[in-house]
Amino acid sequence: MTRAGNQTYDGPDDLPAVIPVFPLVGTLLLPRRALPLNIFEPRYLAMVDAALAGERLIGMIQPAVDLPGAERASRPPLERIGGLGRITQYVETGDGRLIITLVGVCRFAVTEELATTTPYRQVRYDVERFADDFRPGLGEAAVDRAALMTTLRAYLDHNALAVEWAQFEAAPNEALVDGLAMMSPCGAREKQALLEAQDLASRAALLVAITERSLAADPSGGPRPLQ
Repeated sequence: MTRAGNQTYDGPDDLPAVIPVFPLVGTLLLPRRALPLNIFEPRYLAMVDAALAGERLIGMIQPAVDLPGAERASRPPLERIGGLGRITQYVETGDGRLIITLVGVCRFAVTEELATTTPYRQVRYDVERFADDFRPGLGEAAVDRAALMTTLRAYLDHNALAVEWAQFEAAPNEALVDGLAMMSPCGAREKQALLEAQDLASRAALLVAITERSLAADPSGGPRPLQ
């Protein structure tokens, strides 16, 4: 079961057949994790309004930037896998923007993009292959937490970042791995790979490998904020 705000989702049958999607490079949303978003484009303001009037669900997905011409396209192709989230917080700023928070429900695979008259994009999707996303804490025991913490400490030291280390130590493995994956300043390809990792242990191992590669490629160090 996934809880997002006041709503719980026991499995795929609790979800609608069609969702709006928000294409955003370098962003991923994982189950039970929170993602704050600053909404200002008219098409996405309309998307949020429609979501709030319905089931409050939005799919976060990356444009497929590796495809030829994708970066220049007004409607770039989408990656096949994204993260579905529910709006749990909503604030009007007074200057036309909205600040919202999505909490992840599950990952999804796009099966069809719809031809619609809405300014935002909508898709049909499938979540059957991600049924395990509805099971909190699944696979936590298989995570190599020691390797992850060692690599995280090396990254923080290398970039002279001060954090509340006790918060990392206290976090359960799922919250630690998925939270770090979402905050990681790695590129779009790596973000997509983290999203699509088969299970929690695989995501943790990939996160360690990406971080170690980043450290090896930047021997000079220096401040580099976590996003």
